Amino acid sequence: MSLGGLRQSQSVLHTWSGLLVGWVLFLIFIAGTAAYWRVELTRWMQPEAGLPATAPVALEQAQRFLARTAPDAQRWSIELPGHRSSATTVSWQPQDAPERRRGQRTPYQATLGADGNPVQVRETRGGDFFYRLHFDLYYVPVLWARWFVCFCTMFMLVAIVSGVITHKKIFTDFFSLRRGKGQRSWLDGHNALAVLSLPFHLMITYTGLITLMTLYMPWAVDANFSGGRDAFFAELFPRAQKVQPSHVIAAPPELKQVLRRAELQWRDGRGGAVQVDNPADAAMRITVRRQSGDRIADADQPLTFDASGRLVDQAGARSAAVVTRDGMIGLHAGRFAPVAMRWLFFLSGIAGTLMVATGLVLWTVKRRAQLPDPARPHLGFRIVERLNIGFVAGLPVAMLAFLWANRLLPLDIANRSDAEVRVFFCAWAACLLHAMLRLPRRGWVEQLALAGVLALGLPLYNLIAWNGGMFSAAADGDGAKAGIDIGLLLIGGGLLWSARKVHRFVPGARRPRTQRTPSTAGANP
Repeated sequence: MSLGGLRQSQSVLHTWSGLLVGWVLFLIFIAGTAAYWRVELTRWMQPEAGLPATAPVALEQAQRFLARTAPDAQRWSIELPGHRSSATTVSWQPQDAPERRRGQRTPYQATLGADGNPVQVRETRGGDFFYRLHFDLYYVPVLWARWFVCFCTMFMLVAIVSGVITHKKIFTDFFSLRRGKGQRSWLDGHNALAVLSLPFHLMITYTGLITLMTLYMPWAVDANFSGGRDAFFAELFPRAQKVQPSHVIAAPPELKQVLRRAELQWRDGRGGAVQVDNPADAAMRITVRRQSGDRIADADQPLTFDASGRLVDQAGARSAAVVTRDGMIGLHAGRFAPVAMRWLFFLSGIAGTLMVATGLVLWTVKRRAQLPDPARPHLGFRIVERLNIGFVAGLPVAMLAFLWANRLLPLDIANRSDAEVRVFFCAWAACLLHAMLRLPRRGWVEQLALAGVLALGLPLYNLIAWNGGMFSAAADGDGAKAGIDIGLLLIGGGLLWSARKVHRFVPGARRPRTQRTPSTAGANP
């Protein structure tokens, strides 16, 4: 096959691999990009919580609270605040209560403020909703959702590689951003966004596949572990052996001292969570887990101590393959990233989101020009065109409606966090319906303008409802809450600018194509 033939075949592959899953990829990218600020978003969505205490102080306060609230509990669990989170979360399991699954809500929990007292914070999924949405979807069984996301991610990797092969002048075209040229402008924008963050796009797509590799490539696990996935994960994430109670009453040691010993063992690592099994028994076990943002390799390295504070168990050395896997997951999640690098990840994620969006729009722009009657496209084309509006402009509207629901829903309604999620999907469904009923240009303008107004309105609402909003948060040193408001202002301005550009765009007249005669075929180009 000639080089030209290879590029032509890769062009077809690039077009269809991107289009077939493009809408899902847009959802994955936009939700995953928002998830880089998941902790800050959760803080913003729980404005009742103030600035966090330091981890040792928070642990001391949590121990005192649990000692007077649930002294005879079967287990204490303490989530410590970090430099990004705002409060200490404690939970306990009474002796007669059944084991709860991870993430399951329980009445035996509390959120502690910086002073160690319980704080009534509103129920919300916070930034975790976007984090889970980008790979677990919603209203879909988790196993099927992850299989589907892996399938779409593989298509994304194929689209990236075939796109690099197809565009022989892709790096040259990066410096040729022609405005107001219709299809040419969309292609220039698509190329520029692709090249600008190409290393990020390759990294985030490949590492995304790595995070779920045991799901869609289980054969190595089945071949090497007779117990299947359960045996594999038991070896990958070993747990300390459970110790039976001795029925000898004993008080736990100072947990902040145990935390200090653990941090020294990690060589100045930071503790993220503490669990105390049988806290009133001499056979208690205290497990300290490391903050996931300490290193690129995403591993919590649990250490287990006894009632005297002596180290009795620790995770063994991890193989090079496991460390590599943990590093891939850490790169994908970006929990290790300081603020400046997190901004780079976030901006690269925005570039990836816009790359997918411009690719979807480019397909319709290019195909419309090839239709026999561009003014009267066929039904299939009209559906694709309007789905682009419902996803590219409708998803930001839905995400902002989710944030507005956090502010406006009554605090005492049952299952409040689920109600916020329902607002998200109802708003998105309304945008899809609106896109189907309106002319394409009006649909783009109205939904982009609505998203811009919603984004700008949130910081203004906070100024009134929360005693100064971003200004008071900045004055208190709460950069997370102030930063979310400032980001919303910038996003709102960008969306309104986009709506204005679409409204004022005047398509240029199409030049009729002239057939070249044989006498001029050899003329100078």
